[in-house]
Amino acid sequence: MPSAAASAREILRRLHDVMASRTAPQAKLNAVVGIVGEAMASEVCSIYLLREGLLELYATRGLAQEAVHVTKLALGEGLVGTIAQQVETLNLDEAASHPDFAYKPETGEDRFHSFAGVPIIRREQSVGVLCVQHVESRKYDDVEIEALQTVAMVLSELIANAELVDASGAATVRPQSTAPMRIAGLRLVEGMASGHAVFHQPRVHVEHTVAEDTEAERHRVYAAFDKMREQIERIAAQAEFGVGGEHEEVLETYKMFAYDEGWSRRINEAIDSGLTAEAAIERVQQRTRMRMRQIDDPLLADRMHDLEDLSNRLLRTVSGQMGTAAQMGLRQDTILIARNLGPAELLEYDRRRLKGVILEEGSLTAHVTIVARAMGVPVLGRVRDVRRLIGEGDRLLLDVTAGNVFARPSAAMEEAFDTALDLRQKRKAAFAALKSVAPVTKDGHRVTVMVNAGLRDDVAALDVTGADGIGLFRTEFQFLVSATLPSRDRQQRLYRDVLDAAGDRPVIFRTVDIGGDKALPYLNKDDADEENPAMGWRAIRLALERDGLMKVQARALLEAAAGRTLNVMFPMISEPWEFDEARALFEAQRGWLNARGKKLPSEIRYGAMLEVPALAEQLDLLLPNISFLSVGTNDLTQFLFAADRANPKLAERYDWLSAAILRFIRKLVEPTRAAGVQLTVCGEMGGRPLEAMALIGLGVERLSITPAAVGPIKAMLRSLDRAALSQHMAELLKAPPRNMRAALTTWAAENHVELA
Repeated sequence: MPSAAASAREILRRLHDVMASRTAPQAKLNAVVGIVGEAMASEVCSIYLLREGLLELYATRGLAQEAVHVTKLALGEGLVGTIAQQVETLNLDEAASHPDFAYKPETGEDRFHSFAGVPIIRREQSVGVLCVQHVESRKYDDVEIEALQTVAMVLSELIANAELVDASGAATVRPQSTAPMRIAGLRLVEGMASGHAVFHQPRVHVEHTVAEDTEAERHRVYAAFDKMREQIERIAAQAEFGVGGEHEEVLETYKMFAYDEGWSRRINEAIDSGLTAEAAIERVQQRTRMRMRQIDDPLLADRMHDLEDLSNRLLRTVSGQMGTAAQMGLRQDTILIARNLGPAELLEYDRRRLKGVILEEGSLTAHVTIVARAMGVPVLGRVRDVRRLIGEGDRLLLDVTAGNVFARPSAAMEEAFDTALDLRQKRKAAFAALKSVAPVTKDGHRVTVMVNAGLRDDVAALDVTGADGIGLFRTEFQFLVSATLPSRDRQQRLYRDVLDAAGDRPVIFRTVDIGGDKALPYLNKDDADEENPAMGWRAIRLALERDGLMKVQARALLEAAAGRTLNVMFPMISEPWEFDEARALFEAQRGWLNARGKKLPSEIRYGAMLEVPALAEQLDLLLPNISFLSVGTNDLTQFLFAADRANPKLAERYDWLSAAILRFIRKLVEPTRAAGVQLTVCGEMGGRPLEAMALIGLGVERLSITPAAVGPIKAMLRSLDRAALSQHMAELLKAPPRNMRAALTTWAAENHVELA
């Protein structure tokens, strides 16, 4: 079978002559379908172009010629419309079986079975479709698909020069409206900021696709790779965050992508096919984008964003168009606008002028989010059509805490924003004043308030909030931001740094909770994709199966806590034997280290996460063997109600103040107290003042919450009469009202409990 480069090179050689000819654009398109159809031994090859909002059949070999300029499809209609709308490739052995198949009788295509099509992309938007069809039913080879993608790039240049597509197909930086507008997004890094919109970078538009000298193009790419890697090394060396932090691991992972040989090899193969350096980078980048759209795993998709960012950087370098907003300098307070950003891109900006970031994409686990959090820059993500809705220089009011941005605000919007900002600052100051104040109720009951953490930098929240310790340190975050499995030394450094920063305050380390919706791209997935990953092969189930991973983590924790108390908690325990096996594994590693003269923790306290309701029925077997039990309310609630917390249709079923949840937690209080086992509620439930109030009324005495919630929870506790609440909760749970939330809100108002 010929290589992809050889197949594409032969087609490009013939296309070059067509493009250089003086024939009319229609004749050129007719020649292209003939060349592609012949090269691929295809009965049908067709080109559809976007005209007046519809995809019009412009040229075909194999379909009825009477259909040319007659057959038209809307975006999203049929296979061709789907390709254009989704900007994705289709490769089908039986076209009619696809749910989007639409038969156009005038084309005479009913006798063709197999179908493959690729989008023709111009300035990041689909402006047409190139497709082939065969009579026999078969999948097209990767070689053939790559050849089609290469031809589509050449067609993009041809149809743009001939002005065959809608002018609207080109990307625009001006918004459709100049009126004030509120735009919603996903809270990535919370905060408020105002400034003027600046677009991160103008796109480099590849104007020439066919190479005159393949070796010259290869040398250009080699030089660009060297220059890009030098830039990244310099940026990483100059980054200022203080000492340590996951952002450093992020930058190391980012650098690994920059030196990835597989990526550079794919670009070289594209050059071998006859493309210019710019076109080769663009073709590989297009394939990366298509892969990203097909990836269900959000963490792997985040890593692909790093490669997208590097592709943009390499494309600007090889074309000599290095003029990003960072290079040109920020002249005023700025809210940066981008489809996505890599960590190195963000670090190039002037911290004095950069006030916030708005991303069309982005996620909580993306590398840029981690770096932005370390920089203290608020980030709003998943803002759809942001580059269409916001124009360069627009005045913006960014409120990530509320999950929105106001573009071109009116005077009333400005006033409301300033009021909210002032209120936020006053509340923040009031909560900060409670830092050294103990969380004691009005009737003198001391509640333990701890924080959840997952980053080395999160430990600083102990001093900022005055929390009693870390009730949940999620160790998996180090695994999620790494390109490879973290070594024992890296894990040990992290755990030791966290313990050092916490001082004499306790830290409860939860062993790695991966699998399910937190899959790691560098761990082979033996099983097929799970239909319900939250209830699948994850957490302690996966860790006990892959005991090598857990042994490494056990040694890292044991050595990091040498001479100190080590608190270890195992996630998603369903039955006591799972806890027993996990504890035995840790004890075996302790024996192994002791035999080699290693210094060990002065004490090891073991605990379990109660997230699976089945464990509550076996507490009598578990409690004698544990020092603490933590209730993970996020998973527990969805398991109790069989209600996926990510499903908006089930949002009302996912209520922490439902009588079923409150009664369930109440059943845990007395057994744990009688056994001398500390009971902690961690998760979002404990961080909300009304929900936390209900927990205190049930007898819960320990909460582990987000750092931002410590101030509001302390304020609530200091305004609360615990004894009166306990009596009221008992009465409510005897005969639960239909709306428990409303009943508790009313009681709080009548008793002057602060729920702000």
